[in-house]
Amino acid sequence: MADVEVDAAEATVLSAASPAANPKPWFVYMVKTKSGKLYTGITTDIDRRFSEHQSGKKGAKYFRVDPAQEIVYREQLENRSQASVREAQIKKMRRESKLALILASQKSA
Repeated sequence: MADVEVDAAEATVLSAASPAANPKPWFVYMVKTKSGKLYTGITTDIDRRFSEHQSGKKGAKYFRVDPAQEIVYREQLENRSQASVREAQIKKMRRESKLALILASQKSA
């Protein structure tokens, strides 16, 4: 096997072209339903996912009975694994804690 030399500039270009070099961020989000319930999920595109929830075609079955009203919380994470862990943490919270998280995020925005 022949040795191949790559200078730093070329290595940067090669790594930037790699899909893993610039992965899409993942988001944890909460949606408030028409009845006031909170749904928590993860995605790479919150607006697209919310539209899917509202359309009923690709959205969660959760919204078939109680339609999605608005996105009330979003948190950006580096990868799917982190987003899944955070989603699980939020889903374990009591409603009061979720509402406090939503309020705190709205104050900092």
